[in-house]
Amino acid sequence: MAVTWNELFADRTERMHASDIRELLKYTVRPEIISLAGGLPAPELFPVDEYRRAFEWVLETNGAAALQYGPSEGYQPLREYLAARMTRMGIPAEAEHILITNGSQQGLDLLGKVFLNPADAICVENPSYMGAIQAFDVYQAEYVIVGMDDDGMRSDELDSVLRRHKVKFIYALPNFQNPSGRTMSRRRREILVETARAHGVPIVEDDPYGELRFEGEHLPSLRSLWPEGVIYLGTFSKILAPGFRLGWMATPSGLYDEFVFAKQPSDLHTSMAVQMATYEVCKEEGFVDRHVELIKQVYRERRDVMLRALEEHFPAGCTWTKAQGGLFVWAELPLSIDTRELLTEAIRDKVAFVPGQSFHADRGGHNTMRLNFSNVSPEQIEEGIARLGRAIKRRLAGPETAVEAEQAVPITP
Repeated sequence: MAVTWNELFADRTERMHASDIRELLKYTVRPEIISLAGGLPAPELFPVDEYRRAFEWVLETNGAAALQYGPSEGYQPLREYLAARMTRMGIPAEAEHILITNGSQQGLDLLGKVFLNPADAICVENPSYMGAIQAFDVYQAEYVIVGMDDDGMRSDELDSVLRRHKVKFIYALPNFQNPSGRTMSRRRREILVETARAHGVPIVEDDPYGELRFEGEHLPSLRSLWPEGVIYLGTFSKILAPGFRLGWMATPSGLYDEFVFAKQPSDLHTSMAVQMATYEVCKEEGFVDRHVELIKQVYRERRDVMLRALEEHFPAGCTWTKAQGGLFVWAELPLSIDTRELLTEAIRDKVAFVPGQSFHADRGGHNTMRLNFSNVSPEQIEEGIARLGRAIKRRLAGPETAVEAEQAVPITP
């Protein structure tokens, strides 16, 4: 008798589905596609030589430890480095409360594992990071939504939301948010922390882009405003090497052991060789700061090119954010356009983006899109936005025009 596999699946699998971003990344390997989709750092900026020397040093001097099992908490020198760097940046941290993770994405999964029972609620911005929604969906979470504007989460609305709904934690990306590129203002941060503290609700501060500020004033982290109530997620993916999947969590003291216990059955520990080599790269005096400055210079230029191209090529009725840092610009199109449908046409024009619906916990945002500028040359940005502008104008001109374009330009396998 054949096994009926789907009848054996756990209930949680009903909310497990393919990531729009992961699916779209398939297009990035096609050289003819200009991809403004995935949030990929610029590979030409990866510190390849530094890592080559670091791995050689680690394997020559301490190869057995690099290739051996290690502690679940992470490599102690790297934890101490992170605590010192975070403290220098005004983010309170102690090495004994830093957990090294396989990317900050694992941190999101650990949050779900530790905190969420089925139907528990999380308070999120709208839109919010798709990967977080996916991670929390696996644990059958529900969502309480707070809107955004150009100053970030509408934390001024949070008190009334928390009076009506019981939530396990508030999830926020205060700096150059993925997907919107928006930054939460200083006053909104203060209100968020004051309100969360008054209701006894912890905050998860996801901060993968915080060091990538191109302009504007430095703003205090949420953790600096409430160290005992904020769990901080960080990552090396945006400043060193995303392929190594190296991130960390900084937790209040009373939580740390639970996250260690949650990580152990997942993977025992994060790669020791990667941790040790990364520490060797980071401990070189001033290297990380110099490298981050280089990244910011390149990304600032690409963002400026994208903003100018949007002004030139997108039709009236479209709006977009003007990110002060990070990797993304968020665009809103006229309500008559569904960006999932637009993507099909855009791919025919050999340009890709991420439709915005998957970033909305309420599954709204049908007319929104996320545009990435970090992994594309200025010339490709200019051409990609021009192609998108033409596709949008065809949609606005009427369905007949769009259908004619689809028939005229078939997708190349």
